[in-house]
Amino acid sequence: MAGRQSKSNISSERRAALDAGEIEAATLTECLAVDFTALLPRVVPDMDPNAIDRMRDASALGITRRMALAADLLIRHSGGVSVTRLQAHPSDTVRGWAAYMVGARADLSLAQKIAAIAPFADDGHFGVREWAWLAVRPDIAGDIHTAIEILTPWTASDSANLRRFATEATRPRGVWCAHIGALKQDPEPGRPLLEALKADPARYVQDSVGNWLNDASKDRPDWVRTLCARWSVEEPSRETARIIGRGLRTLTRS
Repeated sequence: MAGRQSKSNISSERRAALDAGEIEAATLTECLAVDFTALLPRVVPDMDPNAIDRMRDASALGITRRMALAADLLIRHSGGVSVTRLQAHPSDTVRGWAAYMVGARADLSLAQKIAAIAPFADDGHFGVREWAWLAVRPDIAGDIHTAIEILTPWTASDSANLRRFATEATRPRGVWCAHIGALKQDPEPGRPLLEALKADPARYVQDSVGNWLNDASKDRPDWVRTLCARWSVEEPSRETARIIGRGLRTLTRS
């Protein structure tokens, strides 16, 4: 996610509209400021009151845990509200809840979940795109080799958002999520994704590839140095140079 402002700088009018689900958040601060307890009954007016109470009791939890809880409450206590309906909601938070509903589906295979999360991964809002990969990150981490096999074709997508998802969702360390121990120990399985995107024209994708490499450099610095050295010879483009710079930033500082 990107964009910061003081919570105190969010006007009362914008706060009210965010909590009513009438507008999208414009910054990360606005994303974090949404009152889930107020928003949930606006989305599902006949929501079980006990579910609203559970959401209120969870107000001190971290954002990702509250996103997952909201999805669980919608699945269990909304009377069958559909992911499709929420996917079209004007609130980016609500669309994020829908992404987490996809992630919570125990009846879907990893391939089915990744296919179902694609519209959220390609959403026009930066926040929804983050919720998309976070929602399925546990499944991806649980079967990383299969996940990389499924996501490798995404690197050829016309959408920079989908190309970026392929690397962001598989980062060895990542942000706001559990690490993927197998990739920290051996990042080699991620090479097909990285090779396909090593000269991507979109900075959004370049940043993600660079961050993937930077993650890997903290545990396997020699692997990252070797890969980047080869790229600098084989692909001497500005795009690749930028990715290499981001990928080596921790090693350069140390």
